[in-house]
Amino acid sequence: MRYGRALLLALFAVACVGGYAAYDRTTRAKQPAAKAEQAIPVSIDTANQANFPVLLTGLGTVTPFNTVTVRSRVDGEIVKIAFQEGQTVQQGDLLAQIDPRPYQAAVDQARAKKAQDEATLKNAKLDLDRYSTLAKQDFASRQQLDTQTAAVAQGTSLVQADQAALDNAETQLSYTSIKAPITGRVGFRLVDQGNIVNASAQNGIVSIAQVQPISIVFSLPENQIDRINKAMSRGKVPVSAYTSDGSRKLAEGALAVINNQVDTTTGVIQLKATFENTDNALWPGQAVSARVLVDTLDNVVVIPQTAVQHGQQGLWTYVITADQRAEARPLQIGESTNDSAVVLKGVSAGDRVVTGGQYRLQNGSLVATGQPTTASNDVGSGR
Repeated sequence: MRYGRALLLALFAVACVGGYAAYDRTTRAKQPAAKAEQAIPVSIDTANQANFPVLLTGLGTVTPFNTVTVRSRVDGEIVKIAFQEGQTVQQGDLLAQIDPRPYQAAVDQARAKKAQDEATLKNAKLDLDRYSTLAKQDFASRQQLDTQTAAVAQGTSLVQADQAALDNAETQLSYTSIKAPITGRVGFRLVDQGNIVNASAQNGIVSIAQVQPISIVFSLPENQIDRINKAMSRGKVPVSAYTSDGSRKLAEGALAVINNQVDTTTGVIQLKATFENTDNALWPGQAVSARVLVDTLDNVVVIPQTAVQHGQQGLWTYVITADQRAEARPLQIGESTNDSAVVLKGVSAGDRVVTGGQYRLQNGSLVATGQPTTASNDVGSGR
């Protein structure tokens, strides 16, 4: 009896072990095979060996090359306004006419007074000639001759004074025709026809701004003064004017002058650049970004700024190896802009660097890339 029970328990245990083994084989057969390593898609660019322009960028304001507020130099009524607001006038163009009649009368009076004194002087000279002849024949005294000589000298001086008065009157008359002192664009009219203007008035009649050529005044950090001076010592220093956001180029010009002192409150130096502005792309008061070309680095390795990563150990980038793996490399960067950076160490010309999708990568990750492009050398905005 006991033997039969033991045999039954043994058979049951064998059945259980066999069933578990069959179940395990069935379960393993149903599990999928291990997945193959998936390539991570990224954007790449190719390190390029090229010439790299070194640009310094500063914000500035467009200013007229010359600005004149036209004022009257005599008192009187404006009888004519000869310009249209906003038009371009040439030097010497008539802008306004002041009633000239009082000043014309003063000219006529001065001319008549001169003619009168010239006639008196002419008669005095004739008398002097007669006294000189008579004095030689002892028919006139020396005193009479000296008196007549003094009369001629007095008459000569009087005529000279009359000429000065006539010149002054004619000058005052010329001031009644108010003309443009420079070529430029006029602004809003400040006085209307029919108003009385005075030479002492401060508001003027109109302002003229010379916009061809035109200037930009901008600032750069004081630690760049040495670079700028060296660039100017080599010759003409090109300056490009962009919109204030740096998205569009407006004009090309040249650096004209560096201010003679640094602003101690801000630590910047002001500079002025001049532009021909033949297309009026620059306008007085406009905010712009000025980029000064101070140097050009020859045959350096350039990569996109988007490829440069910042870490606790410094700068680094992902380089794509021959077997399509991402390799993290430390970088040493030289000159840089918002778009590009010069690599001093870490990447060679022709290396493929990752410019997008780095957050999904680890060192050694398999990557999927499209067709690489060449790193752009259009530096865009200098630092």
